[in-house]
Amino acid sequence: MTREVTFIQQQRDTRRGRRALVAGSVGNLIEWYEFGVYGYFATIIAARFFTPEGGGEAEALVKTYASFALAFFFRPVGAALFGRLGDRIGRRPVLVLVITLMTVATTLIGALPTYAQAGALAPWLLTFLRVLQGLSAGGEFGGAVSVMTEFAPPGRRGLYGSLQSFTVALGLLAGAGAAALLATVLTAEQLGAWGWRLPFLLTLPLGLGALWLRLRLDETPAFVAERSEGTPPPREVVRAVVLGAGRIMGWAAAGYTFLVVLPSYLQSSLGATFQQALVATVLANLGFAATIVPAGLLSDRLGRRAVMVSGAVLVVVLAVPLLNLLQQPGVSNTVKGVAVCGAGAVVGLMAGPGPAMLSEMFPTRVRYTGLGVAYALSNAVFSGCAGLIITETIERTGSVDVPAYYAAAACAVSVPALLTLPSARRAGVPKAGVERAG
Repeated sequence: MTREVTFIQQQRDTRRGRRALVAGSVGNLIEWYEFGVYGYFATIIAARFFTPEGGGEAEALVKTYASFALAFFFRPVGAALFGRLGDRIGRRPVLVLVITLMTVATTLIGALPTYAQAGALAPWLLTFLRVLQGLSAGGEFGGAVSVMTEFAPPGRRGLYGSLQSFTVALGLLAGAGAAALLATVLTAEQLGAWGWRLPFLLTLPLGLGALWLRLRLDETPAFVAERSEGTPPPREVVRAVVLGAGRIMGWAAAGYTFLVVLPSYLQSSLGATFQQALVATVLANLGFAATIVPAGLLSDRLGRRAVMVSGAVLVVVLAVPLLNLLQQPGVSNTVKGVAVCGAGAVVGLMAGPGPAMLSEMFPTRVRYTGLGVAYALSNAVFSGCAGLIITETIERTGSVDVPAYYAAAACAVSVPALLTLPSARRAGVPKAGVERAG
């Protein structure tokens, strides 16, 4: 009888864990689908919202990326706000709230009037919705990773956490697929006039499905069991947040450079067509997706440090040669495609173990807030500003190597922070206090 009860409990725990994986990751998929779509349609959005009469294309693109960056800088605010709620009242109700906010804001972008229709009000409306997206996205990551890693079996947090990063690739691929499909079936005039709206409007049914999944989600066992757990001193939490942000800055910068900014860069700097840029982006994201889960699984065996440092060092070594290869007209498209795919794969080495690494830095009572703010801060500075910094620097210097320098520099700075990770661990989460370097 005892064995039968134990088996039933194990089956119930397995179902809860799987439900947590799906419900936790689906919001991340929608978030990155939208951010990918915004990046892929950056040139069209620039023309529709940020180009008053007499404005130049480069100026409009910079303003578009400025709006992009602004949304990222509201992520830490959302992470702190929703994270605090999630650590107080539970993961589930807050994740329901953030997916609702994200769905509404993204869907409304698809219905906004353009500059030609609403004048100067149009870019302000777009920016306001981007701010709402930033707030909701800030509250999304910390809660989703907390749910997925707190439901993970012992020694499998790297694997479970990697599925959160895997949905980044799925979201970006879905966005690229939607953009490529529309670019194929619509004329350039139709795409610019109304076709760009369709991917944003598609968020509504996706968001409703995600909301249904999260309403069925159970609260995590760790949160229920450790309501009385003491909270570590604020100074230790802040220190861990800063350290965590430093550890993932290379992932943030290289990821957004190679996976999102790439299409606009190829078009504006290397003269590629919209379709060619999207193909390159799809290949980069396929390489990214291929290594995320294996990297997370490998980090459960070898430790987070070995896998993540390897990814960061490879970006430092390969970023400039990769970009130089793309600039060579005599190199075949096949070779360029393999190179772009490899760039995405290297980023996956950092993204796979990253969520579990952040989760392990914070105890349950501050995990939602701590890992969410660390992730949001790093992404605000090194992802959200990537398009703006790269575009503006290329415009001022004329150097087309700027994206490679940007990604390589961020990863070089990230390596020392990653080296403070233990040389090997099996993803144990501290019960109290926060991780100390060493």
